[in-house]
Amino acid sequence: MSVFKRISVRSLVWVAAAGLLAGCAAEHRHCGGRFVYPEARKSDVVDDYHGTQVADPYRWMEHLDSPEVKAWIEAENWITFTYLEQIPQRAQIKARLTRLWDYEKFGLPTKRGGRYFFSHNTGLQNQNVLLVADALDAEPRLLLNPNELSPDGTIALRGTAITDDGKLMAYGLAEAGSDWVEYRVRDVDTGQDLSDHLKWIKFSGVAWKKDGSGFYYSRFDEPTGAALQDVNYYNKLFYHRLGSTQAEDQLVYHRPDEKEWGFAPQVTDDGRYLIIYVTQGTERKNRLYYVDLESGGEIVRLLDDFDAQYSLIDNDGPVFWLFTDLNAPRGRVIAVDIRQPARDNWKELIPEAAETLRGVTCVGNMFICNYLKDARTQIRVFDLSGRFVREVELPGLGSAAGFDGKRSDTETFYLFTSFACPTTIFRYDVASGTSTVYKRPRVDFDPDQYVTEQVFYTSKDGTRVPMFITHKKGLRRNGDNPTHLTAYGGFNIPITPFFSVQNIVWLELGGVFALANIRGGGEYGKEWHEAGRLKNKQNCFDDFIAAAEWLIANHYTRREKLAISGGSNGGLLVGACMTQRPDLFAAAVPSVGVLDMLRFHKFTIGWAWTADYGSPDDPELFPVLYAYSPYHNVKPGTRYPSTLIITADHDDRVVPSHSFKFAAALQAAHAGENPVLIRVETRAGHGGGKPTEKIVEEATDELAFLVRELGV
Repeated sequence: MSVFKRISVRSLVWVAAAGLLAGCAAEHRHCGGRFVYPEARKSDVVDDYHGTQVADPYRWMEHLDSPEVKAWIEAENWITFTYLEQIPQRAQIKARLTRLWDYEKFGLPTKRGGRYFFSHNTGLQNQNVLLVADALDAEPRLLLNPNELSPDGTIALRGTAITDDGKLMAYGLAEAGSDWVEYRVRDVDTGQDLSDHLKWIKFSGVAWKKDGSGFYYSRFDEPTGAALQDVNYYNKLFYHRLGSTQAEDQLVYHRPDEKEWGFAPQVTDDGRYLIIYVTQGTERKNRLYYVDLESGGEIVRLLDDFDAQYSLIDNDGPVFWLFTDLNAPRGRVIAVDIRQPARDNWKELIPEAAETLRGVTCVGNMFICNYLKDARTQIRVFDLSGRFVREVELPGLGSAAGFDGKRSDTETFYLFTSFACPTTIFRYDVASGTSTVYKRPRVDFDPDQYVTEQVFYTSKDGTRVPMFITHKKGLRRNGDNPTHLTAYGGFNIPITPFFSVQNIVWLELGGVFALANIRGGGEYGKEWHEAGRLKNKQNCFDDFIAAAEWLIANHYTRREKLAISGGSNGGLLVGACMTQRPDLFAAAVPSVGVLDMLRFHKFTIGWAWTADYGSPDDPELFPVLYAYSPYHNVKPGTRYPSTLIITADHDDRVVPSHSFKFAAALQAAHAGENPVLIRVETRAGHGGGKPTEKIVEEATDELAFLVRELGV
């Protein structure tokens, strides 16, 4: 008989008074493990999927604003925080996290009109501020401080676009972690906003006209229902003339017959062409249209086959230089003359390499190419004819990004980071190939005490998968090291070495941090992605499970000392693996995860993920999704790993009902004495724009949970 008890939400006051929970939360193994979870009502909802009857007893949890859901959240948070607050090391962990986080941070500079724009944080500011300097060595001045816009620091800067002369800046603000962004325009000289105010923008940048008279952007219609839950269809591309109202904006392009199409604008540096990227969901393919702004011509559908990824690097008049993966799954650079656009006339400038090409910029009349070699960055420079010039020497095994600018610029900036190297900003002289440190942070730890190694392990089907492992020097591989394993594995997104204060604290505690570069991501290009999507999605879970087994077999850790975590698609990864192999892990932390694979497409932008997951409405994909959907594969009477599910009430990308339903099902089924908890953050979303204070609190709770459950 399980020692777990279940009570109604209304009974929680009695439980608190009786001390059943408070007395056991911190010492549950010594007092019978009597966790008392709120009673989550089970309804009789059953759906028919192509002849298969599927129960959904917690469907009512999708009504996020209902009193019943709110009461359940409050009760769950009470249990979770009562447990967390009684972990002895929690205060010490928070103090160390806070001290480490309190260092000066800089963003990559953007140069416009001789001015340099960059983000800055003194250390513990909730949001980065935006600074501008009239010269690289000049004293910067404050241009925008989001911290002044809300008392709790939950209004965040989510996009900027600056005119060529550096005099105007369009900037987007998002509130409480939502993906909805409102744009305004600020005069850089005066620091004052103009009258322009645009709303209902999501997943769109801003592209200024060359003369600064207005800009292009895309948006959705104003929601008629719940703005944080309603599905987002029928994106539209507009032109906004400076000083006009949004109602006066000119509709440039939309497709009422294609509800899933999205539009992203780009104006070429010479100001002549408007580039329109046409996307459909998260598929790494796009159409590419253009408009000749000088002649005021019609929209030309240059690339309309939706057969590959195409991205404009720059243009030489009517010759477009494009990055593409057409007939090159690891990427290449081609030249297309729009006067003779037939494919037979295309010219290959930089052919596909053994490494994965992730992006290309054109600065100082050079192509600067960002490659991945076994999930770590290599930067190569080519001239405009495609001739190799040099490789940029990086500080070590890690990740580099940036190298933005204009073709006429002589300098550019890039960042470098690794597991033990905080993000450092470098200035790069394109002509000489010289890198110099522009901004180096000072963090209160000694990076020389840690080592990162890259290993390769074999997955279930024989595939060779890379994994980074970071730990203190001199680590004994005795199978007794607390180990934190993470991965992502989706949407062609590579996960490369990165610096994390949270990870540093974990390493200081004696922990091992492991990052597996599993299939589904973009580490090895299109083929690696294809091997982990749709009917191949199980490969992602097999790769992750194999990583855990490798760490155990090679005596880094053992099952009782192994934790897994992941966010968003990585939350799905954790949910699937802990339900498929509950015996393999001691602890699991799925954050803002996609956990109900039969209804993810019914909320906000979830429909777009069918490109990676497939749709349950498809009779061929339904059994695949049903087979690994975490919510639907929770089995009563199973001892699951100690679990801390993390979500937020304003997550309008992966709506929190995913986490609510999974938590309720897991608590009802769990047969162990270890905790299954859910932490619901307020006034926060999917992660973007989260205030520093909330980041530190969440990191504290996750680390405290792992310390407690792994016996660190």
